This record gives sequence, C-alpha cells and structure tokens, in this order.
Amino acid sequence: MKSTVHLIYPHGERISCPDAIGRNLASRLSRDFEVVLHDWDARTVIHPQPGDRLIGHPHPAPGTIFRRSVREAGWTRTIMLCPYAHGDLRQVAAWDTVLPYCDAHLAITGNYWMRTLPASPFAHWAPRTTPLDLAVDRRDFPPVKTSFAPPGQRRFLYIGNTAWVKNTGYLSALARARPEYAFAWMGQSRHPIAGFRALGARDFSQPASRSMLADYDFILTAGFSDANPTVVLEGMAWGLIPICTPQSGYEGYPGIPNIPLQDLAGACAVLDRMQQTDATSLRALQAGNWSLLDAHFTWDRFADQVRAALLDQGRAALPPAPLTRRLRLRWAAARSPYAPWHPLQLARKLRHCLRPS
Repeated sequence: MKSTVHLIYPHGERISCPDAIGRNLASRLSRDFEVVLHDWDARTVIHPQPGDRLIGHPHPAPGTIFRRSVREAGWTRTIMLCPYAHGDLRQVAAWDTVLPYCDAHLAITGNYWMRTLPASPFAHWAPRTTPLDLAVDRRDFPPVKTSFAPPGQRRFLYIGNTAWVKNTGYLSALARARPEYAFAWMGQSRHPIAGFRALGARDFSQPASRSMLADYDFILTAGFSDANPTVVLEGMAWGLIPICTPQSGYEGYPGIPNIPLQDLAGACAVLDRMQQTDATSLRALQAGNWSLLDAHFTWDRFADQVRAALLDQGRAALPPAPLTRRLRLRWAAARSPYAPWHPLQLARKLRHCLRPS
C-alpha cells in the first residue's frame, strides 16, 4: 500500500508557475505515493495518519494550512518547499519560525542565492536547505525563434509583473541609456515601465501570443531578489537568449549572460556586446540552452529530488542564531508586503470582497 503525501501548493491548469509546480510534482509523485493536493491558502489543519508525509509552501498569513499542519505530531516527514532569495529579507523572513518544525527545506532557488547563503542572515538555515532548480515542459514552450536580427537591430523583451523585487526601475534606466534599442514588456500592472513598449498580458499557451515572441531576440530581467524565475527558462525554450542579473538567480551559465546589478555602465556594456555578437555565436548559445533544458531543468529531475527528500530520514540540527538576527528577521517579516496586515494585502482583500459575484 502506498503511503500518503499531502502536497500544499498551487496546482491549477496554467502552464506557468506556481501552478505548474504543484501540478507536475503531484503527477510524478503519484507513481510512488498517494498524493492529496491542498490549496496553500486554506485554513484547515491536516491530522496525519501513520506513514503520512507533509510537503508544501507556507502561506504568509498565520493560521493557514501548512503553518498549522506542520506543528501536528505524527508526520513521517515534513518538508518546506518554496522559493528562496535573501536579497530582500521581507520575502522569506516569515519562514524562520516555520523551518524548526520541518525536517528539510527544499529551496526553489538559483545558484547565486545558494552561493551567498552562508554570508546571509539565513545562514543558520543551511544545514536543512537543499537547492532545487525549477523546470519547464518544453511542449508548453516550443521554439519560436528561428533567426536573430542583424547586429544593432536586436530587440529586448521583459515578461512579468512590476513587483518591487523585479527592479523594473533599472530596466527603465537601461532604456534611457540606450534609446536606440527596442525594449518591450509583456505583462500587466497599473505602473508602466518607462521606455518599454507595453504589449499587455499574454497567454503563452496560445499560438498567437507565442508568435509575437519571435520578433524579439533577448529576454531581459533585472531582479535584485528573484529566486529562480521560470521566465528565464521559458525564454530559453522559445529560443530567445536570456540576459539577467545574478540576483535573478542564474549565474555561471554561458547561455545566460549576466548584467551587473545597479551598475548601469556595466549593464549597458553587456547589452552592447550582445547586440554585436555574430548570429552564429547566438545560435550556439541557443542550442546550448536547449541542451541544458533537456539535461537539467526538467520536471523529472525536480520530482526526483523531491522524492528523495520525502524518503530521506535525516533531520539536520539547526545551529542557534544570534538574538539580534532573529529579531531582525521578525521585524522584516512584520514589514513584508506579503504580510496579511500590510496595506497592499488589505487592499487586495477589500477588492476581493467588493468584486461582484
């Protein structure tokens, strides 16, 4: 008889994350476990039966399902699975009170953040933290880029929202510094990105939206605390060349050139170099990226790492953290835009309550 895994993660039908994470993970784990899916913002509590395992994403609001259930006695294994980046403490500081109840922390994060974890305020998390690279299903993101524009005529595309960690002001600064280049944005927000042509939100499961991508050569993102954004992998799958800050999670990949954070001259130099790179070299980067997607950034590999963590029996001790660090993290969590009492979240709840049924 299969043991049961309770998976707390968004798991809708959208091809984008976070839904793609929950859906793909549940499908693969069901080969070895009975998987029960739960909404991450539910306010119920799961009472474990013998042999049950719990894995999921804690919600910022106290009293939600993972934060309540992980405290229940009787679990065979408890694992926190969520994005991690420490460029802005407010993103993940709330989990400092959750991790002690977890046997392990699977951090959906890029190599930049793991490399710098020991010097961060979350250094005491390291013994229980294992990095987990995200993935894409290449059938959902088929190649669209068959040729690159001539040098000097190549276009840059940003895909995403304007959340503070995306650092879109830096994108605007790049556009001002290089007005001769074409910059565009696919996404939705009340706040425009100056210097970027707004193309609106797009559903990339639709061929018409995907065909628009072929007009662009590079995916550009400048996050300062972005864990492991899948738009980088999606751009690779479509055949565009991603360009990003190391703080967007990815560094050290030949096919993902990095621009320095808050160094406008240095970032412009990278854009200039990519504008002038010969097409043969760009095609080589494109082919290398496709090979990397097939070998590394796959849902099978993602699920295999999760499966191994669920079957593991170890629980590393967490070293004590200085009181000043603990207090700093509590203060960061209290000020987080994700905290339920933050004005942004209160306004969101009010809009939801006022929305016609």
